Amino acid sequence: MHPEISQNILDAARTLWDYHLVYDELTESDLIIGLGSYDLRVADHCVKLLRDGLAEQILFTGRSGNWTGNLYEASEAEAFAARAMALGAPAEAILIEPDATNIGENIRFSRAMAGDATRRIIIVTKPQTQRRALATVGAQWPGAHALITAPPTHFEDQPTEAYRLENFINEMVGDVHRMMTYPAKGYQIPQLIPASVADAFALLVKAGYHHHL
Repeated sequence: MHPEISQNILDAARTLWDYHLVYDELTESDLIIGLGSYDLRVADHCVKLLRDGLAEQILFTGRSGNWTGNLYEASEAEAFAARAMALGAPAEAILIEPDATNIGENIRFSRAMAGDATRRIIIVTKPQTQRRALATVGAQWPGAHALITAPPTHFEDQPTEAYRLENFINEMVGDVHRMMTYPAKGYQIPQLIPASVADAFALLVKAGYHHHL
């Protein structure tokens, strides 16, 4: 257990984590789309999928967001592309979309860049952002056959030195709130929120994890 966070907070956080996971079964697709973030393991996983033959190109998308304003020298997409090439991905297999600042823009800008001929996509994101990506692509790219996945990271290993456990919990709480409010705005398709998830969300908001609402 994290020494500064009580067990009931960690249990509630794990409930949200389990809710956010999707991990679709992957099949060969037209394009891998890596959503930029603080987590370079997403780029690593994109390279693995490329090597596995699931697509011939990776599109990395992202400028900066809530958690990465000062993390990279350039955009998230450029940092992810550099990581992918360092791992051996060929430059000609990588596309860069460096302007998106949120998941809605990640999807819309990637759609514009890929073109409507791109129908089958694999979206790679952080484990705890999978359901939000699923809900977003359903509204922002409804014609696509989108498969959602992430690096196979465990709950305990998701926080990093640059992205502490407190940030991680705040992010998960904020994404549940977005699932509650964004469908009415047309940003996402609705997601069923079980009572256990709603209860965990309420407990964490009351405990002060409301900085990403």
